[in-house]
Amino acid sequence: MGAGPYGLATAAWLSAAGVPLRIFGEPMEGWHAYMPEGMFLKSVPSASSISAPEPGHGFADFRAAHGGEPVGDLYPIPVEEFIDYGRWFQKRRVPEVERSMVRGVRAVDGGFGITLDSGEEFLAAAVVVSTGLVPFAHEPPELRGLAAAGLTSHTCEHRNMARFAGQEVAVLGAGQSALESAALLHEAGARPTVVARARSVLFGDRPQADLPVTRPRATRLRKPASTLGPGWSLWAVSRGPAAYRHLPTPVRMRLLHSVLGPSGAWWLRDRVAGRVPVLSGRTLVSAAPEDGKVRLELADPGGGRELLRADHLLMATGYRVEVDRLDLLESTLRQAVRTFGGAPRLSAGFESSVPGLYFTGLAAAPCFGPVLRFVCGTGFAARQVAAAVAARSR
Repeated sequence: MGAGPYGLATAAWLSAAGVPLRIFGEPMEGWHAYMPEGMFLKSVPSASSISAPEPGHGFADFRAAHGGEPVGDLYPIPVEEFIDYGRWFQKRRVPEVERSMVRGVRAVDGGFGITLDSGEEFLAAAVVVSTGLVPFAHEPPELRGLAAAGLTSHTCEHRNMARFAGQEVAVLGAGQSALESAALLHEAGARPTVVARARSVLFGDRPQADLPVTRPRATRLRKPASTLGPGWSLWAVSRGPAAYRHLPTPVRMRLLHSVLGPSGAWWLRDRVAGRVPVLSGRTLVSAAPEDGKVRLELADPGGGRELLRADHLLMATGYRVEVDRLDLLESTLRQAVRTFGGAPRLSAGFESSVPGLYFTGLAAAPCFGPVLRFVCGTGFAARQVAAAVAARSR
């Protein structure tokens, strides 16, 4: 279920393993419908290829096929180009994608009953859930109820920031989504203000070279290259997702949020610094409607309180994996999935406690680490899932 990078990679590897399959979804729809126009990927080109079991389907291959020059770490990938790449990958490697949507999955005699939006029903021996980010969009409890009044929304709800032109917009968060949304809002004629719990907002360092291997040797030893960026911690979590799963749960969850914690890409600094006001070290105490605006009460670093009024509050509050939010899984099936902190407990092959039910992509990140939040994780995930499903089929 799902035809984004993780769904497409999984289907490609399952097909290569000889597993009969059906894959459902509109290719790259999550990126097309829920990522803002003008966005750039935080991942560098060398870490932005969807995995396939044979060469010739990477991002560099796509650019070459369309007459593009080779690019390195100094090239931020426009989201529109990445969407085109994903659809190119699908046409070449997973042409069997069905544009129907799965509307229901239920347990049936050791397998699963699937219902599509077309009304078709059929049985499956295994199901791989690859529904992407959107089902897990996080809304802080203190903001619930304001969305109905049109005063708050999540960043994934906006394809185009032009609708906020001329408005005061508070952006809640300190990560890439918050800072890039603030930049796009500013460039669209809005007046954004970033509200962050962090003491200061952080930006990555500009790569020293277009290719990691051309960095000075001393730098490479001190900060080895990885698909997630330079540094030993990033090298470890990108190389060791299988080992990550065996860490104690509290350690896994702490690393999930601290490794690659909230920060903006290096190329965002000049679009935010000096252009967008940033209120750092602020904690949201309450939010309420007031004369058609949203009134925010914030606690400052000294323990004082301040008020901020805006026409709209944009939540760049990330995503939290909760199986209970996947309504397409029938309720008794959801309840049968063992979880920790809302996320599914998965085997080494990404199988949940329900035999034959697999989760990949962001839903697997609490088990396998931060690499599953990025496109570069499709290789590890797809290989593991395909091997497990193929073994189960045999």
